Amino acid sequence: MKVVARRRDGYIHDVDIEAGRHALVVDEPEVAGGTDAGPAPTRLVAAGLASCISITMEMYARRKGWDIGAVEVEETVGLGKVSVVGAGLRSQHGVAARLFRALDEHGVEVQLVSTSPIRITCLVRRDDVERGVRALHDAFSPAALAP
Repeated sequence: MKVVARRRDGYIHDVDIEAGRHALVVDEPEVAGGTDAGPAPTRLVAAGLASCISITMEMYARRKGWDIGAVEVEETVGLGKVSVVGAGLRSQHGVAARLFRALDEHGVEVQLVSTSPIRITCLVRRDDVERGVRALHDAFSPAALAP
């Protein structure tokens, strides 16, 4: 499959999808400098991902002969990352609890967590990133960690 996006004017693009009869127009909202002539590309990515997950679930259920009823998949756009990183994470106890408590106390809702031996990363709403960084900075500052 081939998809071609051709700039029409400003941020407006015509998108042609090979092997189909569908055409799309994408643009950015006015607040981002576009004219809102179509959905923003990030919204199309989220729509494609949610649709793909939903259709894949339905196809699998049909093959298995399962009736799964109504299916709804929600995809969120506009996330950012906040992290605690350092080799000390391996030997410190309670780091995750301190991280989640700090974010919660500052009203930052965690959407997804990813970890490694030296990193804990949380996906949060983009609008909450700065508040989350400040919360973690305060929670893990030398003064906060002092006995």
